[in-house]
Amino acid sequence: MEELPIRSWRGLIACLVVVLAAPVPGAHAEDRAPSIFAGTGGKASKPAPPVAARKPVLLSVHGIERVDDYAGLRDPNWREVIRKPSVLSSEIRAHIEAESRYAKALLAPLAGLRRQLLKELKGRIEPAASEVPLPDGPYAYWKEYVPGAEHPRIVRAHAGGVEQVLVDGAAIAVGKPYFSFGTTRHSPDHRLYAYLVDLTGDESYRLRVHEISTGRDLPLDIPEVSTFTWAPDSATLFYVRLDPEHRPRFVYRHRLGTDPKNDPLIYEEKDLGFEISVGLTPTKRFIAISTADQDTSESWLIDAAQPANPPVLVAARERNIQYRVSDWSDGLLIRTNADSADDFKIMIAPASAPGRENWRDLIPYKEGRQIVSAIPFSAYLARLEREDGLQRIVIRRNSDGAEHTVSFDEEAYSVELVTPLEFDTRSLRFLYRSPTTPQQTFDYDMESRERVLRKQQQIPSGHDPTAYEVRRLFAPTAEEQVPITVLHRKGLPIDGSAPLFLAAYGAYGDLFEANFDSNLFSLVDRGFVYAIAHVRGGIEKGKRWHDAGRRENKVNTFTDFIAVAEYLTKAGYGAPRRIVALGDSAGGTLMGAVANMRPDLFAGIVARVPFVDVLNTLLDPDLPMTAGELPEFGDPAHDLSAYWTIAGYAPYDNVKAQPYPPMLVTAGLSDPRPQYWEPAKWVAKLRAMKTNGSRIVLIPRMTSGHFGAPGRFKALEEVAMFQAFALDVTDKR
Repeated sequence: MEELPIRSWRGLIACLVVVLAAPVPGAHAEDRAPSIFAGTGGKASKPAPPVAARKPVLLSVHGIERVDDYAGLRDPNWREVIRKPSVLSSEIRAHIEAESRYAKALLAPLAGLRRQLLKELKGRIEPAASEVPLPDGPYAYWKEYVPGAEHPRIVRAHAGGVEQVLVDGAAIAVGKPYFSFGTTRHSPDHRLYAYLVDLTGDESYRLRVHEISTGRDLPLDIPEVSTFTWAPDSATLFYVRLDPEHRPRFVYRHRLGTDPKNDPLIYEEKDLGFEISVGLTPTKRFIAISTADQDTSESWLIDAAQPANPPVLVAARERNIQYRVSDWSDGLLIRTNADSADDFKIMIAPASAPGRENWRDLIPYKEGRQIVSAIPFSAYLARLEREDGLQRIVIRRNSDGAEHTVSFDEEAYSVELVTPLEFDTRSLRFLYRSPTTPQQTFDYDMESRERVLRKQQQIPSGHDPTAYEVRRLFAPTAEEQVPITVLHRKGLPIDGSAPLFLAAYGAYGDLFEANFDSNLFSLVDRGFVYAIAHVRGGIEKGKRWHDAGRRENKVNTFTDFIAVAEYLTKAGYGAPRRIVALGDSAGGTLMGAVANMRPDLFAGIVARVPFVDVLNTLLDPDLPMTAGELPEFGDPAHDLSAYWTIAGYAPYDNVKAQPYPPMLVTAGLSDPRPQYWEPAKWVAKLRAMKTNGSRIVLIPRMTSGHFGAPGRFKALEEVAMFQAFALDVTDKR
């Protein structure tokens, strides 16, 4: 089912500041209040930050000794803390609560601005936001929000019939400190609806099944689940469970009506760096078990008509070979980087003999073209490609191999293919958006080539796309040209007078897309330039771009960001000490590194749940994220060269005595990725080492995890806080 574009972490990266779409009259510089966060705010500068107790711990690896002064902020009982934050030790809790009180006191003078921003943010959300119904046989399914609801409900309708509410997220969330949906899927016979719920924020979901005819849930509640799928018999579920360290490693099979305690284990992943997913192939012929780390993958298939059969291996894992299997016609469709196809090609193989020796090219590899994804249909194959940094859709007709392209005209944009519920259809659904174009949902007839707009995202407070300019620029480095997406109001003087808001991620080969985000126009309408630095470590220029920003090359991510900041200032899009930078999670590694390397560039830095204690985390194999991070960052425990590379940039270890810009940092007690102590330790060390009066503020989330507060409105409180920070440190409030 198509997802509502509201709460993804990458969307939250981009949705940081907002004001009503109309231009905001600027105050005279002499009338502006001095910055609170820069420590120049008079009475506002009185709150004193908490001081973390130093409990030095001597660490030794490869015969190299280090001292960690703030290791005491890590609770030895951290596993239980992730699941139940209330068990945090009293001493650490006292410090975290002191951080919360300090942040609240420091932010108090901005309360009016935050309330106004929050009101405006909410004013840009459609009160009754809804997906376009996605058909599957006699029914169509979708998610929607009723006016005022924080959480969606799942709805279906018979063709031409009345809507039927299946699961109401708002009702489930009543009285709970945290709630969010995970995977949701109806049974193939349309009698049941299975769904995952997270009630703690730690991304450990509970699997439940709703009986549509009675309107009640079955007596089934399986904990510690990450994802699941139905078998075609509508009575069997395959699900992935987490291990005690929160890693998805086990596939179980459940037969409705039986005790889950007796569910058989179908597959166990022995490599702690791999993660499992499970799904039903498009023709519903196979249950596919996929296991992968960042470089290597392996798939197993179960005959879906015989769900009790054991899984059959497609092709044994080979280091640095990735493949993803789907079924198509009477065989298999495989998207892979085999045979040095760095940016992927598409191959086919017989389902009866799926080994790699039987793979044959269908869409050969083409240098410079990245095949992002592919969706098979009974008579067509739709694929999403990226070439020269721009996306396009290519449709291939199976009968004769004829292809045509669906292209787009804007200078920067994003396209997403929606996974269909039906296989035998000629209709492809895709989403289109750009920094100035609100999301559009299209249905595309792959035979007639007719493109039908099914929905246009509405901005209740108004939006005029012609009032803004989007540019695609490139910052030169010694080896590369780093892409930049720039958004600003038309007519803005490009003379260095505007403050610049600069965001980036740059890790795991993820794409930081040039999406539409209505929240951005607050800064832009107040005279900001908003920019995305598409630094190495992402996938914007294919696999080589990722490889050039990870492991031994990770420093390129940081120097690219600095190069972009310097280029934009020289080109008139900003000025030193007038830049607010943002990074999230692994993008927080970037924020911490550039804060150490070039603090003089920034007016302020926002680091959401940042991965900053990189060296200590990667040296600890017990932590949930460690094994999966080694392909990206390197293995400092077993590779001395990797140790020195990471030690050279790890944000926490490289904090030093120098001026630092103001920073706003968040942490979640239920976060299983960068656990709460990483940002807490970093903030404590920054405060102890910095040589100026800037404010370093930690915002601890006591009842949520990596993705912040749940709910489409509640989540905006954090966005409004980031906005107020950006406006404060650039004297624009």
